[in-house]
Amino acid sequence: MPEQSAPARALVVGEALVDVVLRPGAEPAEHPGGSPANVAIGLGRLGREVGLLTWLAGDAYGDLVREHLAGSGVAVLTGDSAPDRTPVARAHLDGDGVATYEFDLTWDLPARWDEGDGDPVVVHTGSIATVIEPGGDAVARLLADRRGASTLTYDPNLRPALMGSPERTLPVVERLVALADVVKVSDEDLAWLHPGVPPVEIARDWLGRGPALVVVTLGGEGALAVTAAGDEVAVTAPPVQVADTVGAGDSFMAALIDGLWSADLLGADARERLRAIDRPTVERVLVRCAQVAAITVSRAGANPPTRAELGEA
Repeated sequence: MPEQSAPARALVVGEALVDVVLRPGAEPAEHPGGSPANVAIGLGRLGREVGLLTWLAGDAYGDLVREHLAGSGVAVLTGDSAPDRTPVARAHLDGDGVATYEFDLTWDLPARWDEGDGDPVVVHTGSIATVIEPGGDAVARLLADRRGASTLTYDPNLRPALMGSPERTLPVVERLVALADVVKVSDEDLAWLHPGVPPVEIARDWLGRGPALVVVTLGGEGALAVTAAGDEVAVTAPPVQVADTVGAGDSFMAALIDGLWSADLLGADARERLRAIDRPTVERVLVRCAQVAAITVSRAGANPPTRAELGEA
């Protein structure tokens, strides 16, 4: 019988933690979270084979996170070392459901881990894992090492309370932008890094640093993308009753990876096809991303839809 090849898979690199959500007039609620973990869960719920390389302790919070990830089909690749305690983020929600964060965490990468056979078609990273040392530099090295074999995707997903000043953070962001094939960033992140500069202007600057596609999310206004082929594509967001915005950008990112995957634009052999992506494909992918994000914000917490739920919507 011929040997079957391993299924195509994604590798997500970055923090998994517990979000302690604090709502006005309500008891605190504990939910597994972390931007890269949320992206991995979004991919798992969309039916993709995905592993998360992360940094979890063997404590109760770590068990909570591992169980949550496994429930969405995410393989947890914790490797040969671990922190003393699992990271925690406290999310303070205002009256409109918009979250601000404070953090208690350490971050590093294990030296060795088992992620399975063959190269992933895509390696994704972002947020805290790319900035906090000693792990941040290790993540950048991992991306540089994987660039020849996988599509690289990046979402800065900045946390100013943890990352320091824009001046300190910008060189880190731009280093990873130059490594990435696809970048997704929020207009809020761009406003923090470059106050007063139009998002599309920054997106075009970033595109010139190396990526094939840069996507800017605009909250309730939708999203825009600029491509190496010279297109600028904008889509609107579906109307929705917002429960909160926790995990909205991460679910958008997962849907972006999934959409490019479905269009056969991921993997080392797809890099030139990705650079030539056409306007109808970009628009189709972004519309679906906006739908996924709308479902996520319509319910509490980072709770992205499954492929079946998206089909029903």
